[in-house]
Amino acid sequence: MIKKQKSLESIIIKGSQHVDSRGTVSFINDFDMSTIKRMYTIYHPDRAMVRAWQGHRIESKYFKCIQGRFLVAVVAIDNWTTPSGNNTPKYYVLDASKTEILFIPNGYANGFKSLETDSQLLVFSNTDLDSSKNDQYRFDEHLWVDWTDI
Repeated sequence: MIKKQKSLESIIIKGSQHVDSRGTVSFINDFDMSTIKRMYTIYHPDRAMVRAWQGHRIESKYFKCIQGRFLVAVVAIDNWTTPSGNNTPKYYVLDASKTEILFIPNGYANGFKSLETDSQLLVFSNTDLDSSKNDQYRFDEHLWVDWTDI
């Protein structure tokens, strides 16, 4: 049996906005990007698409909703070969209108579904693509969440 390594918990990093006659400046100054190696976007054209479950032992990710809204579920992995179906996910709603980023540390799996059509996530990773591919664990999408109820 592979033991779960001690890791951080997922958190929301809050930002803010400044509004004046010239428009709006949104910022998340507490988001430390010094460890970021790459970024990409994920687009869901409709609410039927589910991306679940993908986890990483080494890689950590940051999610920012840039269009629409997403429900993101995060679960700690207790065994990378056969994780317990009894693990309880933590849920976050990411909304493009909010100035915030969801941090998902290594040692967790995530799954998500858009709550609106044409929703999009901006994702930052602390590993390069080759490292991420070698650290990728996928689990059945119905293991912890019944996405049809969402």
